[in-house]
Amino acid sequence: MNVVILIPARLDSTRLPGKMLADVEGVPLIVRTWRQALKSHLANRVAVATDSPEIAEVLHAYGAEVIMTSPGLSCGTERIAEAARHIGGDVFVNLQGDEPLISPENIDLVIGPFLAAVSPDCATLVFPVGQEDLQQLDDPNVVKVVMDRKGYALYFSRSPLPYRRNMHPSTLFYRHIGLYAFSAGVLQEFASLPPSMLEASESLEQLRLLENGYRISCVVTGSDTPGVNTAEELELVRRMVRNGLQ
Repeated sequence: MNVVILIPARLDSTRLPGKMLADVEGVPLIVRTWRQALKSHLANRVAVATDSPEIAEVLHAYGAEVIMTSPGLSCGTERIAEAARHIGGDVFVNLQGDEPLISPENIDLVIGPFLAAVSPDCATLVFPVGQEDLQQLDDPNVVKVVMDRKGYALYFSRSPLPYRRNMHPSTLFYRHIGLYAFSAGVLQEFASLPPSMLEASESLEQLRLLENGYRISCVVTGSDTPGVNTAEELELVRRMVRNGLQ
């Protein structure tokens, strides 16, 4: 099975312009993400999909494979779908470029379901929310997920999920980690579908899959690392790198 990690990267960012090329202790942020992806044991290939010549130039200097994509694509999944059409593969991992501390073990976890006898349409990661962190359930920036008994996603939401009307001690809460793996066919089908009603309402592109009948396998992980969406998160990552956490 040919597994390819594709890292979508664009220079423009609403909350932190130019973050992909931000310096993280002497190394550009996007380069650190690419280097972490190379540590995966299950992936055969790693490439960055971008429409930015500036990002491409920096990555080429470090020896990274870069696939140039069209400007104006609406989401990262559409960007990797276009890149996938150029290079081929059986399974594609969508790793966000602003994850410079991503655990290689988590990358392999999201690939794992495709090694089973029956592969899912898509796989992603979820992280348990403990009793001490229940305030996260009310944070719209934290995406919550509920699953069926076989671990397939029922719904993702920025709202508290499940609603705590009669919370039982056995009630489990999970937040979503935005790392995905797709079969090659489902990736292309996803990119050809128009944005869905729930996707637009919640601003969560994975809902496009659920609304169109695809199944998303959720893998529970005990490890999570901060991504970079704000200047504060960038400083946090820099401190973590200085302290030897990568």
